[in-house]
Amino acid sequence: MAKKCEAQIDPEHRNLIEFGYDQPLEGQGPQGVYAYYYYNNPDFLRTNIVWRMAVAPAYLDGELGFKGIFSRYTDLGIGINGGVYGDNYYEVRQGNYIKGESFNGDGAGAAVSLYQLLNPGMLIPLNAVARGGMHYATYNNADQTSGSFFLPQDQVNLFTRAGLRLAGKEPILYPDLGLELSVWFERQWRLEDDTYGYDQDRRINPGVNLYWLYAGLNYAFTNTGQKISFALTTGGSTDADRFSAWRLGGVLPLISEFPLVLPGYYYEELTAKSFVHLYGAYDIALDRAHRFNFRVEAASAHLDYLPGFEQSSRWQTGAGGALTFSPKKKNFQIVLRYGYGFNALRRGQEGAQSIGLLFQYDFGASKKKSD
Repeated sequence: MAKKCEAQIDPEHRNLIEFGYDQPLEGQGPQGVYAYYYYNNPDFLRTNIVWRMAVAPAYLDGELGFKGIFSRYTDLGIGINGGVYGDNYYEVRQGNYIKGESFNGDGAGAAVSLYQLLNPGMLIPLNAVARGGMHYATYNNADQTSGSFFLPQDQVNLFTRAGLRLAGKEPILYPDLGLELSVWFERQWRLEDDTYGYDQDRRINPGVNLYWLYAGLNYAFTNTGQKISFALTTGGSTDADRFSAWRLGGVLPLISEFPLVLPGYYYEELTAKSFVHLYGAYDIALDRAHRFNFRVEAASAHLDYLPGFEQSSRWQTGAGGALTFSPKKKNFQIVLRYGYGFNALRRGQEGAQSIGLLFQYDFGASKKKSD
């Protein structure tokens, strides 16, 4: 499930390049990769207008924000998104990536959001968020989609989302400081409920409810270079189908707003109606200048699988390590990582490995340092 929209107007200048790649060492899974340019200007054209965009080679997600549009503490956002391959569907069951039942998807959408600050003057902000919008998706065969597999019709999806967010996390790789507690509800309506697949054996449900809670903390000890990260995410659904169910797996931290990472697993390997997901990481400085760091991380999830995607255990756990490098200017960061999925199924046996690369370049790092 994709959640690419930011949940509040970003108040900071940002000018970043982000890249992530995850490669399994056993089997072949869906492509775990992202590459995009992220730009945010909180003083775009005028001091009360914000422009945010994330531009990938074939996809755009952006929002034009208006601060204090109705009252001093109420902001309005108008968002757009769209491109090719953004609605791809990957069928993974019991550790098997089934290419004959996977297909490509292109699409575009728009949304209107309201952001209401509820506790003016407090150190930690509490925002209420309300969003409504639509998304159109069209599907076509991938290179290895089975000729006897019938694709879904083009879909128009209407949605509303409401949430409360205390504080927030920055949209950057492994932030030094961050705190968030948020709770969300989303309702989706499909204007065309549909059957598809082999002999129309699977269905797109006309209405779906999603709800989730997120609690996360990032904190760096500046004197020692050590850093801790922790996140708890729990979510559920009613009437979920393959397109709306929760998808867990992989380690790419910026693949979505609420990434459900599991080291060693394929990207979106597990499909669930509901889940509880725990993540923790610890960074240790390897030199006095804190340029090289070693990061250990682990994640575990308890799943209520979508029917047809069950596995023998409801618990899925992965762990890994990474070597990170950032120069004195802190204008870029490189991460070489390894992950092991303890319960990931490969050829009927548990255990899988992956390696990967993460990269972030901050064009504004020098200016921030001088400020």
